Amino acid sequence: MIKKLRRKFILINMTLVSLVLLIVFAAIFFSSYQRLQSESHEALYHALEQRNDLPPPKPEIGRLSHGRKPFPFTPVFSVVLDKNNNIVHTTEQNMSISDVDLAKAVEEAMTSEYPEGILHDLDLRFLRRDILDGTKIAFADRSNEINSMQSLFLISLIVGTGGLIAFFIISLYLSSWALRPVEKAWEQQRQFVADASHELRMPLTVILANIGILLAHRQDTIAQQSKWVENTQVEATRMKKLVDDLLFLAKSGASQVPLKFLELNLSDTVWGCLLPIEAVAFEQGVTINTNIEPDITIKGDGNQLKQLVTILLDNACKYAGEKGIVTVTLVQEQRKVCLKVNNTGTPIPPSDLPQIFERFYRADKSRARELGGYGLGLSIAKSIAENHHAKITAESTINQGTTFTVLFKQLP
Repeated sequence: MIKKLRRKFILINMTLVSLVLLIVFAAIFFSSYQRLQSESHEALYHALEQRNDLPPPKPEIGRLSHGRKPFPFTPVFSVVLDKNNNIVHTTEQNMSISDVDLAKAVEEAMTSEYPEGILHDLDLRFLRRDILDGTKIAFADRSNEINSMQSLFLISLIVGTGGLIAFFIISLYLSSWALRPVEKAWEQQRQFVADASHELRMPLTVILANIGILLAHRQDTIAQQSKWVENTQVEATRMKKLVDDLLFLAKSGASQVPLKFLELNLSDTVWGCLLPIEAVAFEQGVTINTNIEPDITIKGDGNQLKQLVTILLDNACKYAGEKGIVTVTLVQEQRKVCLKVNNTGTPIPPSDLPQIFERFYRADKSRARELGGYGLGLSIAKSIAENHHAKITAESTINQGTTFTVLFKQLP
C-alpha cells in the first residue's frame, strides 16, 4: 500500500510539474514568436515607407538609451512594380537575393489574395501596398526568426528535461518524507490489528469452550454451571470494552462524537471518579493522595470528562506498583485549570514517552497485556482533551514518577 501511495504521489507531482513547465515554455514560445513577428512587421513597414531615391537608413548608436523606438535589424528588401507588374526598382537592406528568387518572391506575393503573408519555400515575409504608379512590396528574411525559435526550442528541451529529472529526484525524496507518518501509522495499525486479533481470539476461544461445556451438560441447571456462565460474561465484557474503545476512536477521528458543552463542576467530577477507584487501589495496595480545590467550574461534556479522569486514574493505579502512591491534583491557575495525576511506579523510558498518546501504542506490550490494556486508553484521553481544547502532556522521571497533566483553558 505504501509503495502504491508513493508511486501515486510521484506520478501526481511529476504530472503537475510537467504541466507547469509546459505552460511556462508555451508562454515563452508564444511571447518570443510575437516579438520576432513584430520586429519583422516593423522592418517591413520601414521598407515600405522608405523613399526609393534614398539609401537605406542606418541605425544610430545609443537610440535605445534615449527611449526611442529601436531600429529594426531584420534583413529586408523592397520591390517597386509598375502597373504591368514589371520590376521597376529594388532596394536591398542588410541582405542580397538572386534574380530567380526575387522573381519567384514577387510572383507569389502578387498572386496571394492577402496583402501580407509568409512565403514558406523562400523563408520570407511580405507586405504589399498599392502606390500611385503600381505596387510596392517589402520582403523580410525569416532566417533569424526561424533560427531563434529553433534555438529556443532546443534550450527549452534541455532545460525542461533537466528540470524534470531534478524534480523526479526531489519527488522521490519528498514522497519518502511525506509518507513517513502514514507509513508509521500504517505499521502501528497493522501491529494493533495483530494484537487486537489476539486479544479477541482468546476470549472468543474461552466463550466457545464454555458454551461447549454447557451444551455437553444440558441436564444441569444454571446454578450448577454458574462458573462457566460467569466466566463467559467476563470475557464478553472484555470484548465489549475493546469494541467500544475502537468505536470511540473511530468516531472521534471523524469528528462524529456528539458533545454537550455545559458548565459543570470539575471538582465534583474528579471526586466522583475517585470513589470507585479507591476500592480498587486499596486491593492493589496503592495509596491515593488528593489536592483538589473545591468548586472549579469549566465548560465541557460531563460524560467525556468523567471518562478522561477515569482513564488517568485507572492507568495510574495499574502502574503505581505495590505500595505505590497516586497523587491527584486539581488547581486553578489564573484562567486555566490544571489536572495532574501522578504515580510513583516504574518510570516510562524516554524513548517511549513521546509516543504514549499515539493510537495502538504500548510501551511495555507484555505488561500491558497482563494488566488488560489495549494501548487505547491514553489515545482516548488525548482525543477527549483535544475535544475540550485542552492540552495533555506526560513527564516521567526516576525520582518523581510519572505525571499526566491536562491543562484546560477556561472559556469566557
